[in-house]
Amino acid sequence: MKNLFLGMMLLVVTLSVQAQTKKNKNAKYTIEVNGNCEQCQNRIQKAAFSVSGVKMASWDIDSHKLNVIINEEKTSIKAVEVAIAKVGHDTKEFKSTKESYDKLPGCCQYDRW
Repeated sequence: MKNLFLGMMLLVVTLSVQAQTKKNKNAKYTIEVNGNCEQCQNRIQKAAFSVSGVKMASWDIDSHKLNVIINEEKTSIKAVEVAIAKVGHDTKEFKSTKESYDKLPGCCQYDRW
């Protein structure tokens, strides 16, 4: 009987530890992304949505803030920032290549950090 009780307690502790390490299904992030106009807005949001697990992406032209909701079981904010950098837009953590930046239309080329 004592062994059964100890086994049940071990099972409860194990399950609660696993529940605490689960990633958040719907995590909200706000990141700064360089850009200038509606073309930038479309490009940035499209790049964010190209990452599997992104549920919402909205970039504000005036504040340069991208609000995203991601499923952390499928992706990370790092993956979203990398996708945005690949299309020519810098974030605080990831810079686009010169080649990607140079491909942006003239109105979309911003002062780089």
